[in-house]
Amino acid sequence: MPQRPLPCPRTLLASTALVIAVLSGCASGPTTRPTVPQAPGPSAPSVTGPSPVQETEGKLAEGTVDERFALWLANFRDTARAAGIDDATLHAALDGVHLRSRAVELDRAQPEFTRPLWDYIEAIVSTQRIAQGQQKLAQFQAEADAASTRYGVPAPILMAVWGLESNYGSNYGDVPVFDALATLGFEGRREAWAKSELLAALRILQRGDIDRERMVGSWAGAMGQTQFMPSSYLAYAVDADGDGRRDIWGSMADVLSSTAHFLARSGWRAQEAWGTEVQLPADFDPSRADPQVRQPSAQWAAEGVRAMDNTPLPDLADASILQPAGARGPAFIVGRNYRAVLRYNNATSYALTVCLLAQRIAGGPGVQAPWPKDLRPLTRSETLAMQNALNQRGFDSGKPDGQMGPATRRALQQFQRSLALPADGYPTPDLLKQLLQTP
Repeated sequence: MPQRPLPCPRTLLASTALVIAVLSGCASGPTTRPTVPQAPGPSAPSVTGPSPVQETEGKLAEGTVDERFALWLANFRDTARAAGIDDATLHAALDGVHLRSRAVELDRAQPEFTRPLWDYIEAIVSTQRIAQGQQKLAQFQAEADAASTRYGVPAPILMAVWGLESNYGSNYGDVPVFDALATLGFEGRREAWAKSELLAALRILQRGDIDRERMVGSWAGAMGQTQFMPSSYLAYAVDADGDGRRDIWGSMADVLSSTAHFLARSGWRAQEAWGTEVQLPADFDPSRADPQVRQPSAQWAAEGVRAMDNTPLPDLADASILQPAGARGPAFIVGRNYRAVLRYNNATSYALTVCLLAQRIAGGPGVQAPWPKDLRPLTRSETLAMQNALNQRGFDSGKPDGQMGPATRRALQQFQRSLALPADGYPTPDLLKQLLQTP
């Protein structure tokens, strides 16, 4: 996958999957990514051939995989001791560790089909989830206000992150963190990352913040009600209730303050809006709807960009125009606070949904412009074919991987300009058909 957002409380594995679990209501663990329209978070390199866990299930009975896993754990124990982890913590954490082959399957999954962005947003920003967010905010008003006052992040944003990550605490996973990370480390595709997170998890246990039995989360090792990876827990978790433990599983004061702390450290600006839905002028160049095109909102207003209700645009120092469904879909002006949410999970689908859910929890409007629901998202195979066709025609989309990234978007814009089409870089079946035709 593209680039890894830094810092990030979890990886692609964790954050995306837990959003899917929210949609499905499945507390037993997240599934694969087909419900998320864009690929968020860091990517693992593509790997061919079977993993150690997948080599053959029959060998498990012979102990081959179990023996290799035990050897991996023994070597890791030596690494952990050298890093300052005591034997008592190692015994408590690792003596009962089990391989989780399902974690490997989900980590390696590359879904063929993509869910449309509008389906994703409408499923999350539902009447039920909005009402539940308002109810939870009233229930934990004191804790949310304290976190907001200390870190400058509005309470509705905290509720929205909580709502996406674990459906307000109802399903943050039940896989032991040590099982998940040891399995992914042993599998080997991202061993260095998994070992680093496993060491961080050991430090959390050694510090006494949480008991081993309660240290559960997603199949990727993300923990607690707003899904922090262990390394992010060490960096950003907060003991807000003063009990000496940073409990992002059971203490709402700790959950909300830790989440606010992460966003504040990611660049959130107090008293600044995340953005708003806008109307674009008729002559707007869709290629300027680009995260890298930033200017004050006053400049956008001077160019004819207007809020949907014709009120002044929010005061944003370096704002971008976002058209997540292409030139035919809704448009938004977004600023630094939107980008702070992207640091939590590097996906437009995620960050926009958090902001829209927060807006509704606070009593604001939903998306007003219609989505282009007649447009079918390309499958992974179709995106791969589009990238190959772009490269063959001289529009450099980079190495074909079946995923839309900045290079593919730029190449598609160049192709659209060659046809005198609006250069929004949004992939459609019609564009693919034109690309595949003989030049």
